[in-house]
Amino acid sequence: MPQIAQILETWSSQIFWLLVTFGFVFFVVGRGMVPRVMETVSQRDDQIAGDLAAAQAARDKADEEEEAWRKRENENRASAQALVGQAKAEGAAKSEKKLAAAQKRIDAKLMTAEAEIAEARTSALTEVEAVAAEAAQDIVGRLAGVKVTAASAKTAVKKAMANV
Repeated sequence: MPQIAQILETWSSQIFWLLVTFGFVFFVVGRGMVPRVMETVSQRDDQIAGDLAAAQAARDKADEEEEAWRKRENENRASAQALVGQAKAEGAAKSEKKLAAAQKRIDAKLMTAEAEIAEARTSALTEVEAVAAEAAQDIVGRLAGVKVTAASAKTAVKKAMANV
């Protein structure tokens, strides 16, 4: 068979070109391109690691600033509450003073009014007694035909009003 006899000649030629092609690919790709790609990957990894470190540093700084802000805010809130408490206390003290002054004025007016009422009552009772005494004199004079003195009529009216 002639095909088998040609195998050695064609096979050796194919192996030669296979080795030349793989050698070329090895040196061009393996020695030339792969190191550049690996260097690019390494640079990219370094850049990512640097960016992550910068981001973490920025996050830590932001956390510190937030904590400082919260502390200032809490201090400001506490001082504001102290001012509000102080203002409430001052307002309550002023209100107490005004209420006390108003109460004194009201008490003075009340005492004056009570005195006026007592005076008016006394005056009214005196007038009622005088009218009642005159009416008693007139009634006794008309009914009994007896003349009663003003002093005895007053005494009888006072005695009757004491029982009421």
